[in-house]
Amino acid sequence: MNKPSVLAIIPARGGSKGIPKKNIKELAGKPLIAWTIEEAKKSKYITRLILSSDNDEIIEVAKTYGCEVPFKRPSELAQDGTSGIAPVLHALDECKGYEYVVLLQPTSPLRTVEDIDTCLEQVFENKSTFCVSVTEASEAPQWMYHIEENHLKPILDEDPPTRQELPKSYVLNGALYVAKVEEFLQEQNFLNKDTVPFVMNKESSYDIDEPIDFKICHFLMQERN
Repeated sequence: MNKPSVLAIIPARGGSKGIPKKNIKELAGKPLIAWTIEEAKKSKYITRLILSSDNDEIIEVAKTYGCEVPFKRPSELAQDGTSGIAPVLHALDECKGYEYVVLLQPTSPLRTVEDIDTCLEQVFENKSTFCVSVTEASEAPQWMYHIEENHLKPILDEDPPTRQELPKSYVLNGALYVAKVEEFLQEQNFLNKDTVPFVMNKESSYDIDEPIDFKICHFLMQERN
């Protein structure tokens, strides 16, 4: 039986304001984006790995690490308000003929090839149409509050249970988004009633969003080695 064809997309726009040049900022001796490229290239299921970027500097770095760049993303698809789905739809329009699409955000540098391939195996074996990676939440929503008029108000309208009574909660970790292309083009979203979870451990689930995250991931990479 032939393996399904899989297009993997690394989205990396150049306009990061929180951390300037975040996608190519050095992490443990390599540009951030290099960690995702190198692990994705090891996959036995990814047919083609491409970058979607509007930024020449990111494009050159990605090419240096062996990532294909078949197009330059239009600037109108690289704005602060651009949805995360728009670049995927654009890439699928540019690169047709694949059965599955995988979105690999470069801000998940601890995601391994084992995570990628185990997720894809789960999708293929279960004939899933949509799958996203999650990790167990550090805190339960039953214990969360917002502040309203200087008073604490519970997020959920229920009495908080004891820790022993709490069901496990999961959050999206941003590391893996997988879909069958035909269904994705119809839904134009990875999250819907048919989406199944791929559970990852917390150590592989860090998403770089703030400067402190670089320090945490650098430490964890040293621990791995």
